Amino acid sequence: MSTRNLAPTSIGGKAIGPVGFGMLGLTKPWAPVEYPAAVKVMKTALERGANFWNGGMHYGTPEANSLHLLKYYFDQYPEDASKVVLSIKGAFDFHTGPNASPEGIRASVDEALKVLGGTKTIDVFECARVDPNVPIETSIKTLAKLVKEGKIGGIGLSEVSANTIRKAHAVHPISAVEIELSLFTPDPLHNGIADTCHELGIAIVAYSPISRGWLTGQLRKFEDLPKDDFRHRLPRFQPDVFDQNFKLVEAVEQIAKRKGVTTAQVAIGWVCHQGAIPIPGSTKVERVIENTKAASLTGEEIAEIQKILDTLPISGQRYGGAQEKLLNA
Repeated sequence: MSTRNLAPTSIGGKAIGPVGFGMLGLTKPWAPVEYPAAVKVMKTALERGANFWNGGMHYGTPEANSLHLLKYYFDQYPEDASKVVLSIKGAFDFHTGPNASPEGIRASVDEALKVLGGTKTIDVFECARVDPNVPIETSIKTLAKLVKEGKIGGIGLSEVSANTIRKAHAVHPISAVEIELSLFTPDPLHNGIADTCHELGIAIVAYSPISRGWLTGQLRKFEDLPKDDFRHRLPRFQPDVFDQNFKLVEAVEQIAKRKGVTTAQVAIGWVCHQGAIPIPGSTKVERVIENTKAASLTGEEIAEIQKILDTLPISGQRYGGAQEKLLNA
């Protein structure tokens, strides 16, 4: 198991801050944020040192997703284009699944560049999920050609196994591996994914570092979930496991109170300690300010957290259903 305080300081040769920014929440179809308000959130993230931005072509609709918001942002702040290290996920559709064939990847990258309209380069492009119908080597060869053509700066992987990382890296150097890594999902520390990335010098990008809001402490009972909230569909938020899973939040809250920080800051600090860059997302400026102040944890606190994880395992799959089968592929 990897436990090292060696979070990446660069991705694709470009310097990044210790905490990045995930863009999913800004363009959710059921709760989109008005672009002017979203721009304020993004600007705050950049000003706070969170210059690694992670977006997706499936974060929203074909007409309004991360790319459209990014175009809007960089039209207003063209001087920020060189300051942001941008990672975009594509070659995926929530309804039809991944399409990481050579044709699918090229079409996805070309569409992304078209929407950005020259306002910003794509520093890292990731197929959002491994395509079970396409060998990973075939997908990476196509992405390598796109790097050579100057259409993308580097190649990322998303939700992949240690074996897939090695296969991909053998074809072309991988810039980053995006995985779910948090106190609620420490799995990559035990299944070889983190160790493989550290060994090969690949940056680990940790999405959902506060577990889709779990570790903010705002959800204290099942009834706190809004009726139209997408987390109603996730196994770990269901009534039969909610109270059990909340015990971990309560335990981490005690550490946060002693340190005079928030539970989310402890959670983000823990991810940093694992040698990863957390990419918490938010729709509020004040939350971005909080999330970019990751707690600095002592060795004793890390050991205390490990005991909590050992005694309070999380119940339920991450996604469930068809999406669960695409994880760690």
